[in-house]
Amino acid sequence: MRSISPRYVARCLCSVPFAMVLFGPPVASGGPILGTAQSFTVVGATTITNTGSSTVNGNVGLSPGSSITGFGSVTITGTIDQTNGAASQAEADATSALTALAALALPLTPTDLSGDVLGTGGTVLTLNPGVYIFTSSAQLTGTLTLNAQGNPNALFIFEIDSTLTTGSSSAVNVTNGGAGVGVFWEVGSSATLGTGTAFEGNIIAQDSITINTGATILCGRAIAQTGAVTLDDNTLSNSCAGAGALGSGASDFGSQGFAGDSQLSPEPGNLAAPCLVVLGLGLWLRRREAV
Repeated sequence: MRSISPRYVARCLCSVPFAMVLFGPPVASGGPILGTAQSFTVVGATTITNTGSSTVNGNVGLSPGSSITGFGSVTITGTIDQTNGAASQAEADATSALTALAALALPLTPTDLSGDVLGTGGTVLTLNPGVYIFTSSAQLTGTLTLNAQGNPNALFIFEIDSTLTTGSSSAVNVTNGGAGVGVFWEVGSSATLGTGTAFEGNIIAQDSITINTGATILCGRAIAQTGAVTLDDNTLSNSCAGAGALGSGASDFGSQGFAGDSQLSPEPGNLAAPCLVVLGLGLWLRRREAV
């Protein structure tokens, strides 16, 4: 029997209302995609290390690791949660966010950018709201513009199977959006932001995140699920508000930090037929096991 991609199955089962019979109710409508992780700017699993005079607007969390070093020179507006319940819950909620994002992405037709280089130094300069996949690694050079096209709840989802790497002085700009915009970079391995990169959006990496000298995330988060987060004289903020502590200038995007909201969940009428096939298969297997 041909195997079915776990990611595909997850998208199907968490998106179809009938799945409630098997797995309970879906994520509550109107709640933040990131859950408690929304209040965090940096979340690591093994260690969080800083070099230089970094600034962090938002909370910092580490779980289950116990080593946060170099923060004596860090200016932070939030709390540091180290190996406690808040940090553990933030890691768990970040993982749950990937399932919620899979549900949101299901009715959308993904664009395969595998092999393309993002930014003015590459082949893709501007992207509209949607789902973008890389079957291996993704690279950003120059400036990439994400145009929300006037939609205050626009959603950008990047699914990267391997690594995410940005070149020195590269940038991500989000334009024409609003307070409910969501920008998510799902990285199957590790992410590395090059020196002086001006990044935007939420990086959720399976392994580690390295943010090199002078790189910034003025509207988003760095979340490492199983590895370390390494900082080096950076400025990071989970708020896009221009009037915020760091003054990112993205004053039309509010304070959510491109976190999005589950109000974007697809309506039942938009669900794809293959999901019903998978559900039917699941019910058939259950019936067979009961015999």
